Amino acid sequence: MTIVTPDTEQRDGHTDAARRKQRLRRRLERLIGVAATEGNELTPLRNGDEIFPAMLTAIRSARHTIDMMTFVYWRGQVARDFATALAGRARSGVRVRLLLDGFGAKEIEGDLLTEMEDAGVQVAWFRKPLYLSPFKQNHRCHRKALIIDERTAFTGGVGIAEEWCGDARGPGEWRDTHVQVRGPALDGIAAAFAQNWAECHDELYDDRDRFVEHDQPGTSIVQVVRGSASLGWQDMQTLMRVVLTSAEERFRLATAYFAPDTYFADLLCATARRGVRVEILLPGPHTDQRACQLAGQGHYAKLLDAGVRIHQYQPTMMHAKIITVDGVAGLIGSTNFNRRSMNHDEEVMLAVLDEEFTARLDRDYDTDLERSVLMDAARWRRRAAVQRVRETAVLPVRRFL
Repeated sequence: MTIVTPDTEQRDGHTDAARRKQRLRRRLERLIGVAATEGNELTPLRNGDEIFPAMLTAIRSARHTIDMMTFVYWRGQVARDFATALAGRARSGVRVRLLLDGFGAKEIEGDLLTEMEDAGVQVAWFRKPLYLSPFKQNHRCHRKALIIDERTAFTGGVGIAEEWCGDARGPGEWRDTHVQVRGPALDGIAAAFAQNWAECHDELYDDRDRFVEHDQPGTSIVQVVRGSASLGWQDMQTLMRVVLTSAEERFRLATAYFAPDTYFADLLCATARRGVRVEILLPGPHTDQRACQLAGQGHYAKLLDAGVRIHQYQPTMMHAKIITVDGVAGLIGSTNFNRRSMNHDEEVMLAVLDEEFTARLDRDYDTDLERSVLMDAARWRRRAAVQRVRETAVLPVRRFL
């Protein structure tokens, strides 16, 4: 007879977590072909009140190089704060490169560009629509990355605009999560920047790039997955497929834009039907992309019938892009659960194997659920005819959302 003690249960729990992490790590490494790195230190940052001060402090402390890329660079005081900080370091002799998406950042104020360029910031634009074929216009650089002195990096969902300021207290303060990274995983984030910078600029690196060896300041295992637009199955699709099919107990998804194709909608249903608790957290009444929301709602009926729990966030726009799996893995980055992110845009995602990091993301998720409304399957089936018509109306453009 086997006697189970609290110590035995604790050891078994640790062993099971280690098994799940190793299995997920090897599946992702083998199927995506990118090795995970060990010894990383990750700091989750919740909402603008935590995110922007951390990023601005890092910029102001730079001594050698700053590389920054963003899809959104709009207006507001925070946009001016970043421009001033970047310009200030450039005037001090730091090599500063800023890559802006030609569509997403088109609202940036002209005087901010002038301020930065006059100070010596190298500003490049990724695929300005005016000069592109219709095919290339649809493929945007949605990655967000900031790399300081090859030692500290930031990535996640936040854009540089006043909408992200604050702490998600109301409609004017969007909910989002970013992460600060130190350690070997930084190279994967820097490579995401370099890949897109190479398309826009003749000089890929200079003598101020030191190509430093990384310390291992933490304990997180991190795989950096880059998504790029091309024909056929993509790495970002593989990432989502592997984490869904690997989940044993719980799969949690928070995404700003939910408009999957039929394959991934069916995969969510299949995951729930095999006994995994599948939870999805989406924007509710406050969304900046109503067409995308309607496209996702076209899948609600079958998702709810399969047992998927769908929550709609109430206070403001839910813009975070987070997945957690079984308490051992957390995914965070720029990728939404829609066809645009998985098929059309340049994206970057961190797959983090670390129980403590995942627990922090899950605690934030629980907090968000307290401010959300759970969808009811019976009530959704009785939705108004006009809602059904709207869902049908977006079908022809769903692949672009």
